Amino acid sequence: MGILDIKIVQDYIRMCTDGWEQGWHERNGGNLTYRMKESEAAECGAFFRDPGPWVDMGVAGENLAGEYFLTTGSGKFFRNAALDPEHSIGIVEINGRGDAWRIVWGLEGGAKPTSEFPSHFMNHSVRFAATGGACRVIYHAHPANIIALTYVLPLTARDFTRALWKSATECPVVFPAGVGVVPWMVPGGAEIAMATSELMKTYDAAVWAHHGLFCSGSDFDATFGLMHTIEKAAQIHVLALSAGRGELRQTIRDDELRAIARDFKVTLNEEFLD
Repeated sequence: MGILDIKIVQDYIRMCTDGWEQGWHERNGGNLTYRMKESEAAECGAFFRDPGPWVDMGVAGENLAGEYFLTTGSGKFFRNAALDPEHSIGIVEINGRGDAWRIVWGLEGGAKPTSEFPSHFMNHSVRFAATGGACRVIYHAHPANIIALTYVLPLTARDFTRALWKSATECPVVFPAGVGVVPWMVPGGAEIAMATSELMKTYDAAVWAHHGLFCSGSDFDATFGLMHTIEKAAQIHVLALSAGRGELRQTIRDDELRAIARDFKVTLNEEFLD
């Protein structure tokens, strides 16, 4: 038995493959990180190599000190996660200050964690605090329809949330807090990491204008499902606008959104309702 036979590693690779098959990860687009449970890190630990040097992240999250993360590699392709995992993905350890990582498995051949690891890390830190440690997954992808909407909708959480909630009945149930929106920024640095993490104090997901979508969740199913639901709602909205030549004849009304929330026992963000 090797590390690739361990269930959490297999599940991680499966999510990479699922995202690739959706068409969300052209070339080396997108990234996925998972904060491992103590038992999972211990099980994988038998296969750890001598760790590499500590690398400063430029951001800090003290509540994640000493944690282990599965991560995709910088410049690596999601389609290769299953074909060549040792070079495409890896496990990193976080230092005792929560401000640096070092590789303990994978990312062979001099590879590094995704260039957006600082954004992921800060969002893990924020979602850890917001969910009492329940959140373990941060997922960034490039779904075409949600990106397309960043060219036609005002870049506000209210406008995006209302468009998505009203595009598919399940949306207010799946993300009742709504979605945040980050204006365009250069990816991979501390600025976008901080901007996104501020939004993720409130939301499970944040749209990156002209770039993609950031989602969080307790496990792979919840996080992939959130990404899938938001992108499908965006697709419906794009199709409806196209068919209606920019106009919608009818949609789900605000009182109907409240009825959905009541029957499914979720609390909608009232800031987004008239």
